[in-house]
Parts: sequence; structure tokens; C-alpha cells
Amino acid sequence: MIDGFVALYIFMLAAFTGYEIIGRVPVILHTPLMSGSNFVHGIVMVGAMIVLAHADTTLEKVIGFIGVLLGAGNAAGGYVVTERMLEMFKSSKKGG
Repeated sequence: MIDGFVALYIFMLAAFTGYEIIGRVPVILHTPLMSGSNFVHGIVMVGAMIVLAHADTTLEKVIGFIGVLLGAGNAAGGYVVTERMLEMFKSSKKGG
């Protein structure tokens, strides 16, 4: 039971730290930050798939699958948002 409390403590500490760091990022740095977070999501996806491969019970497999599915959607959506943000910085002049 003590391991669960340690894991919850680490999760809460990481969530608070992440919120504080992201909240202080200037607007001009959001596009590079989004690209960096997409990279991290890719690493998380690999880890989640490895953990899912070692799942034993049906509940573990279902939770793992949902985690992989949500992580993949988050990473793909991040790339779409990054692309749209980069489009805003392109010149509106038509090449001729």
C-alpha cells in the first residue's frame, strides 16, 4: 500500500511542477514547446506499449490499451496543432 502513496505523491508533484512550468512560458515559445512535448509523447508511447506487452490481467490490458490510444491521439493532435501554428508564420504573398 505504501508504494501506491509514493506513486500518487510523485504524480501530484509532477502535475504541479508541469502546471507551474507551462503556465510561465511566454506565448512566443509555445510552438517550440509543443514540438518538444510531441517528442516526449512519442517516448511515452513506446514505454506504454512495452508495459502493455507485459500486462497479465484483462483489466491491465484494457487500461494499457486506453492509455496507448489516448497517448497516440495526444501526440498526433500535437503535431496537427504545431503545423497549424507554423502556418500562421508563413508569408501570405502568393509566389509568382
